[in-house]
Amino acid sequence: MDQQINGSDDLLDAEDLIMRWDPTTASSTDDHHHHHHHNHNHRMIFDGDHRTDAGRYLRAVDLIRRSLESSASGSPRKRTAAMQVAMARLEDEFRHILVNQSVPIELELDSSDLSLSFNSLSLSSSGTCSFRVGAGSSRRGGRGDDDDGGDQEQEEEEEEEQEPGVDVYRSASSLRDIDVLPPDAIADLRSIADRMSSAGYHRELVQAYTATRRPATESALRALIGPERLSIADYHRLDWSELERRIRRWIRAAPPAVRLVFAAERRLARLLFAGSASSTEDAAFSETARGPANQLFGFAETVSIGRRSTEKLFKVLDLHDCLSGLLPDISAVFDTPSTESVRTQAAETLARLAEAVRGILAEFENAVDQESTNPVPNGTVHPLTRYVMNYISLISDYKQTLFDLILTGPTIAAANSADPDDDSDHQRPPLAAHLVYIIATLQTNLENKASHYSDPSLGHLSIMNNVHYIVNKIRDSPELRELIGDGYLKRLTGRYRQSATMYQRAAWVRILHCLRDEGIHVSGSFSSGISRSVLRERFKSFNAAFEEAHRVQSGWVVPDVQLKEELRISIMERLLPAYRSFLGRFRHHIESGRHPEAYIKYSVEDLEAALSDFFEGTSPSLLSRRRSH
Repeated sequence: MDQQINGSDDLLDAEDLIMRWDPTTASSTDDHHHHHHHNHNHRMIFDGDHRTDAGRYLRAVDLIRRSLESSASGSPRKRTAAMQVAMARLEDEFRHILVNQSVPIELELDSSDLSLSFNSLSLSSSGTCSFRVGAGSSRRGGRGDDDDGGDQEQEEEEEEEQEPGVDVYRSASSLRDIDVLPPDAIADLRSIADRMSSAGYHRELVQAYTATRRPATESALRALIGPERLSIADYHRLDWSELERRIRRWIRAAPPAVRLVFAAERRLARLLFAGSASSTEDAAFSETARGPANQLFGFAETVSIGRRSTEKLFKVLDLHDCLSGLLPDISAVFDTPSTESVRTQAAETLARLAEAVRGILAEFENAVDQESTNPVPNGTVHPLTRYVMNYISLISDYKQTLFDLILTGPTIAAANSADPDDDSDHQRPPLAAHLVYIIATLQTNLENKASHYSDPSLGHLSIMNNVHYIVNKIRDSPELRELIGDGYLKRLTGRYRQSATMYQRAAWVRILHCLRDEGIHVSGSFSSGISRSVLRERFKSFNAAFEEAHRVQSGWVVPDVQLKEELRISIMERLLPAYRSFLGRFRHHIESGRHPEAYIKYSVEDLEAALSDFFEGTSPSLLSRRRSH
C-alpha cells in the first residue's frame, strides 16, 4: 500500500514536472498545437547548463508512459494530457538541438582525417580540381580517383567563383563517416527520438527531423552544383558548351554529394533512430534525401536522353564513368525501402548513358560516311581526317569503359562494304571492329573526294597525305595501335605508299617522256644522224611541262616534313639522272645551232633547286627568272 502511494506521488511529481515545462502558456490538450505555437518558456531543457533537468524530465516521461501502459491508479486523462504536453515539449527540444547544434556541411569541418575545409567552397587559386577534363585532354578523371586533369580548356579558366575547392573532391574518393552534430547532441536527440517513437509520435518525429535536415541537404547540394534548377526542356535548349560546363561541374560535385553529404544524412538518421521503428528511420532519411537526390541524378538522366550529337560522346562517357564509380556507394547510402527509387534511378540512368554512348558512336559512323564537304584545293590533310582521327584517339583513351559498353561490332554488311578486303574482322573485339570500320569509312569518303580533282595526280597526293596522317595518328597512340592491330596498320602504310607511286606516275611520266631517245635519231641526209628540229621540240616540251609542274605543284601541300622530303628525293632520283644524261648526249647539237638558250634553259642544279619549291603551298617566282646561267 505504501508503495502504491509512493508510486502515485512519483506520478504526480512527474505530471507536475512536465506541466511546469509546458511549452504553451495554457496547458492545452489540443493534439496539434505543437506544430504552430511559439515557445513561451524560453529556456530549453537540453541546453548544456541544465543536464540534470534533462535527465529528470526524461525519467518523468518514462514514468508516465509506463503508467499509461499498465493500469496504475489515478486519472488516465490527466496522464494522457501530460504525455501530449511532454511530446510537444520534446519535439521542440528536438528541433532546437537540430537547428542550433548541427554543423552545416558547407562550413568548416574539423576532421583531421579529411583534407577538406567545407567553408572554402571556392576554387582555391592554387588548386586544380580533380575530375577536370578538356576536350583535348588525353586522360580523364571521373571514377572518383585523384586526377590532375590533363589539358584545361579555355572556359575552365572562367569557371564561376563558387566552385568547390580541390580538397572536397580529393576527400570524396570514398564514403566518409561525417557527423553533422557533436556526440552529446546526437545522444540527446537519440534519447528524445526513443521516447517520441515509443509513445507512437513517429510522424511528428519525422517532420521535426526533415524540417531541419532537408534544407541543410539542399543547401549543401546547391553549394556543390550551383543554385539554378532547370527543367528538362531548359536543359535541351542549352547550347553544347554550356551543357558541357554543367556536366564538368556535375562530375566534380556528384562524388562529394553522395560520399559526404548524403552519407552524412544517412549516418545521422541511423544514429538518431536506431531505437525507433525501422520505418521511422526510413521515412526520416527518405524525406530528407530523396528529393535532393532525384534532382542530383535527374541531371545525368536528362543528359542521357538528350539529342545524340557526336561532340557529346566524351562528356557522356565521363558522366557514365563517374556514375558507374558511384553506384556501389549510392547503393550503400540509399539502402532503405523508401529510397529504392534513388538506387533504381541511378542504375537506369547508367544504362541510358550506356545506350546514349552506343547511339552517339553510331551517329558518328554515319556522320563520317555522309560528310560531303569539298576536297581541299591544295591536297593537304582534310579537316575531316584530323577530326575523325583525333576523335578515335580519344575513343581509345576510354578503351576500358567502351569495352564494357560496345558489345557488338558493325554489321557484317556495313564492314564488308567499307572494306571488302579486310578478313580479320572476326578476331577483333567489337570496339576495335568499330574503329577499323570508321577508318575504312573515312578512307572511302576521302577516295570519293579525291576523284573530284581535275588533276588525277593531285588526287593521289591527297590520298597519300591523308592516309599517311591516319597511319601516324595510330602509331602515336599505343592504345589505338593495339586496337587497330599491326596487320591493318601495314595495309594502311601500303596504301599511302601506293598513292605516292601513283602520284609520281601521273605527274612525271609525261615530263620524263620528253627526255626519251626515240625519234631523235634519223638516218640519211645528216652525218650526225640527229634531227635537230625534233631535239629542239623535245627541249621546249620539257621546259614547258616542268615549268607548268613547278607553277602548279608549288601550290600543293605535303604537310609532313619527312614525307615531303622523301617525295622530293624520289622525284629527283628519277628526273635528274634522266635530264643529266639527255643533256650530256644532245647539248652540243643545240649549242652549235642558233639561240641555244631558247632550248636549253635549265641546268641540272636549276631543276634540283626548283624542286625545293614543290609542295610548299606557295606560288614562287617563275623559274625562268632564276636561271643560274
